Amino acid sequence: MKKKLVLISLAASSLLAYNYSVESGWNLLGTSEQIDSVAPFFDKGDMIWVYDAGSWSKLDSNSNLKDGKGFWFKSNSKTVIDLDSVPSPSETAPTPEPSPTDTSSGLELTFKVVDTNQANCYDKNGDSVSCSGAGQDASYSNNPQDYRDNGDETVTDNVSGLMWQKSSDINGDGTINVSDKLSQEAAVSYCSSLTFAGYSDWRLPNIKQMYSLIDFSGSDISAYSGSDTSSLDPFINTDFFDFGYGDESANERLIDAQWATTTIYVSKTMNGDKTMFGVNLADGRIKGYPVKMGASDKLFYVQCIRENENYGINDFSDNGDDTISDKATGLTWQKDDSGSAMSWDSAISYCESSSVAGHSDWRLPNAKELQSILDYSKSPDTTNSAAIDSIFNATEFTNEEGEKDYGYYWSSTTHKTFDGKIGASAVYVSFGRALGYMNSQYLDVHGAGAQRSDPKGTVSTGMMGYESVATSTGGTAVAHGPQGDIVRGENYARCVR
Repeated sequence: MKKKLVLISLAASSLLAYNYSVESGWNLLGTSEQIDSVAPFFDKGDMIWVYDAGSWSKLDSNSNLKDGKGFWFKSNSKTVIDLDSVPSPSETAPTPEPSPTDTSSGLELTFKVVDTNQANCYDKNGDSVSCSGAGQDASYSNNPQDYRDNGDETVTDNVSGLMWQKSSDINGDGTINVSDKLSQEAAVSYCSSLTFAGYSDWRLPNIKQMYSLIDFSGSDISAYSGSDTSSLDPFINTDFFDFGYGDESANERLIDAQWATTTIYVSKTMNGDKTMFGVNLADGRIKGYPVKMGASDKLFYVQCIRENENYGINDFSDNGDDTISDKATGLTWQKDDSGSAMSWDSAISYCESSSVAGHSDWRLPNAKELQSILDYSKSPDTTNSAAIDSIFNATEFTNEEGEKDYGYYWSSTTHKTFDGKIGASAVYVSFGRALGYMNSQYLDVHGAGAQRSDPKGTVSTGMMGYESVATSTGGTAVAHGPQGDIVRGENYARCVR
């Protein structure tokens, strides 16, 4: 028997009780002028919750209800609203969209992963294909974007519970350009001292909070050589947020659209550089950026946030059946990864066909879900581990430099480009060193916790911009791009449901 969620609201002297089931949605159970116990609405396996004095509490069949207390689901957001707006018994209860896999101790998720907003599916050649049965990001819709423009230059994300500045135009001149950029240290100070839209509790986001904004309907402009940005699609929802590419008038590249965060890499990148994890909303990646460029500070765009300080904090529990639940996100993960690297198509098939713990609804996670389980306090160099909580098992391997390392992991998300075979690459997240080959040496160029992309199909040095480099063990590897990103073509998989 599937558990049901029973919703109870008390307004004045009238109680309304609805139960929710996956099969039939909300159903009115009954009303009464005087109901002292929830027992009449209880079946074995029911879950009944009330919101009282700022906290959730679970009721059993002997619990008494307090007059005037209760809770209600707001459509798509699972948030408490004023009980004065509880509908009369004749009105239809709103549909909540609870997650079937949410078995957490409470109903309100503190780290609800915002959907990627990817709407189309692509095969390994980059051609558009049907999403039906494809197992790709766009085959599933979880926690779709839900923004609200507050009319005061702020935007509320109803999914994450975060409020954002609408624009990175911090000097208020109407243009987002290099004059709005700050060093990482100055960005932290700017947000913490900011009074804006009547609020004074602003802060600079951490990397998981900043990544909640990334929108994978955007397209990577890395290979774009023009100056007209009118036809380009950045990795942020421009229906609600203002956006600016790099400032070419200040000798920047268009791709220099990196946003600052509070997250400093626990190790070092390049040649021992102190490094901040930032989000590039022009190319759709997380990279580790040195906070200094020689003797000068590197500068970043800044977008401050407030509310939901718990967004990005996991709450893992081992279910004892080779699965791990995250009570903060409502997601359940496989404790073990695939154990070996594989192609993107194979990773999708691996998860779609998995039956771990008796479940048949496993899938390859999208980019934002996969990034949600990164632990930015860990790295191979500082904790001798993957950048993930030790509750998980992560496969070790010897990398191209001959060091013990941990792998890149595929997501189900396509990393689109602005032209050519737009869907031929897929997003991966690096739980080990994000290696590059520069100046005839291997370096951790972007850090454990970076998000990059690889071709979905066979990797060849005959592809434009890809070159063969020697490994420390006498073999060859493939490098790509200005930092010589090591392209493996076959990465690991960790499944989610």
